[in-house]
Amino acid sequence: MSSKKFNKGKNPLSPNNRQHPNRGKGGVGLGWIYLVLILIIAGIFLFSSDTRVQKVDWTRFQQMMEADAFQDILVYSARGTIDATVKKDFEPQLPNYEVNVESNNAQQPSLLARVKITTEMPGAASFNDLYQEIMKSEQPITAKVSYSNSNNTLVNILINFLPFLLLIFVWLWFSRRMASNMGGQGGGVFNVGKSKATLFDPESKVKVTFKDVAGLGEAKQELKEIVHFLKEPKKYTELGGKIPKGALLVGPPGTGKTLLAKAVAGEAAVPFLSLSGSDFVEMFVGVGASRVRDLFKTAKEKAPSIIFIDEIDAIGRARSKNVGFGGNDERENTLNQLLTEMDGFETNSGVIILAATNRVDILDKALLRAGRFDRQIHVDLPDLHERKEIFEVHMRRLKMDDSVDKELLARQTPGFSGADIANVCNEAALIAARGDKSAVGMSDFMAAIDRIVGGLERKTKITTNEEKKAIAIHEAGHATISWLLEHANPLVKVTIVPRGRALGAAWYLPEERQITTADQLKDEMCATLGGRAAEEVVLGRISTGASNDLMKVTRMAQAMVTYFGMSDKLPNINYEEAPSDYNFNRPYSDKTAELIDQEVLTIINEQYARAKQILEEHREGHQQIADMLFEREVILASDVEEVLGSRPWKSRSEELLESNQEYEEPTTKESTTPDSEQPAGE
Repeated sequence: MSSKKFNKGKNPLSPNNRQHPNRGKGGVGLGWIYLVLILIIAGIFLFSSDTRVQKVDWTRFQQMMEADAFQDILVYSARGTIDATVKKDFEPQLPNYEVNVESNNAQQPSLLARVKITTEMPGAASFNDLYQEIMKSEQPITAKVSYSNSNNTLVNILINFLPFLLLIFVWLWFSRRMASNMGGQGGGVFNVGKSKATLFDPESKVKVTFKDVAGLGEAKQELKEIVHFLKEPKKYTELGGKIPKGALLVGPPGTGKTLLAKAVAGEAAVPFLSLSGSDFVEMFVGVGASRVRDLFKTAKEKAPSIIFIDEIDAIGRARSKNVGFGGNDERENTLNQLLTEMDGFETNSGVIILAATNRVDILDKALLRAGRFDRQIHVDLPDLHERKEIFEVHMRRLKMDDSVDKELLARQTPGFSGADIANVCNEAALIAARGDKSAVGMSDFMAAIDRIVGGLERKTKITTNEEKKAIAIHEAGHATISWLLEHANPLVKVTIVPRGRALGAAWYLPEERQITTADQLKDEMCATLGGRAAEEVVLGRISTGASNDLMKVTRMAQAMVTYFGMSDKLPNINYEEAPSDYNFNRPYSDKTAELIDQEVLTIINEQYARAKQILEEHREGHQQIADMLFEREVILASDVEEVLGSRPWKSRSEELLESNQEYEEPTTKESTTPDSEQPAGE
């Protein structure tokens, strides 16, 4: 049977079938080399003796013993030998005779080394006879005499080698602990420069596919092409084209950048290496660059393959913006190595790099150029249709009743990311479970949106009747003006129940527009100022409750003047500061700055006067809404319609809202009143 036929059906990219270039080659790791060196050094210190051992005959030993030359004497009865240590003051008197010196420096022994005498006894009782004779003489010796009957050579060997065994045990234990702390990589501390990338082989590929990613049609199309490049490269290279080297996923947090990368890993039948940008950063110098080299080395060995670096801004920050660091900064070294690996002299054929970030503005320009990241895929917040698709994906695992309207939920969550919508679905299920319901209903989704946008209700918060009345008048002002203005966002619900830091809130159902006119901006500003205007018109005083409204209005007016050129005195001019590394001055003079301040103040004052005029004209209706809100604490758009009549301007959102008025908890964005800036009261 031919080998070609034998290998049929096997994946050539499988680790079991792929021939590794270093497979079958033996080698000594760097860790073992260090271990041997440490053992040698330890042996030198542990087994090098600080004594000079001299072997003498029995006659010479008798003479030295009679001269009281020994400090201590050890008699081995079983072996028939004697070991004795010479006194310090007697060492210079030793004659220069031929001895067997066991020392590291036999020719010139150190004066600090102790001299040890060893001899063999002619008989078992020889030492005892000699000792008794000397002790009975006129000059007895002062040496300390001890006896040993042990002749266990094995025990002596174990005692001598115990430090070696203990050192080896400690080394192995230390290496295993380091390996476990570093994610299970073999070699422990000596593998600190290895890449921490997680490998997903075709056999263990991710279960997430493009079907699990709702919306993001353009981004999915771009990534599908990259997957197709790897599967059928000849289709593109036959015409002279080159496969893109990299793609950068850019977008706000929670929009699905990492989920798209998981889908690529699930769709592509090639090895997928995934890691975070922070995995390159380590306390050791040079580790980041070493990990980059090891990552690309692994990817080249497994080519065709894909590398995914999440949060690449951790190492890709612009080098000129690293204040306080020089050319030897570890992050810069890592970035330089990454730039070299992505597009250097060596080719990375068959390796495609994916990266994700939500801070593309701080990335180094060299990292963004063509040849490294050929494509920038923008993953923006989902629009209306995409939010509906995302709701459908996350609702698959929920048990729901027939009252759930996905389109209305999509319209009531403008500005929500995919992660926010997933949180809404999960929170709705939790609310339904707390209510002992058998299925999740529309009211549970509405309550979940309220909980996420406004925070948890704080019905136990203590407020006086005067404060409660002032809050009701404030929120009724927002509701009245937004109902009467054409371009204001349609009202959904008004409440004076404290949520989070807000003492009261008004929810709206904004229309999603690609462009906004000056009239639309002015109507929104007027509705936002309706709370402060209602306090002045009805109560004759103002409070700190409108601080959040004033902040929002001021930013809108500044944008109209400086960015959009919607000012009468400064038309068609944009004063936005251009991004630069050396931006010390604003792009306009002091005189222009005074004119900008005047125009901003003029626009805000005009809309504030307009809001007061509308409230004066509809003072009775406003008072009815405020009284209703004071009594019920929560009123809906239908309650406002009973007082002020139907709005002449109908939008698709309002039509959906009217068809779902049976739900008591519809919600979207809010206008909040922080409790730290609550209206003044007794």
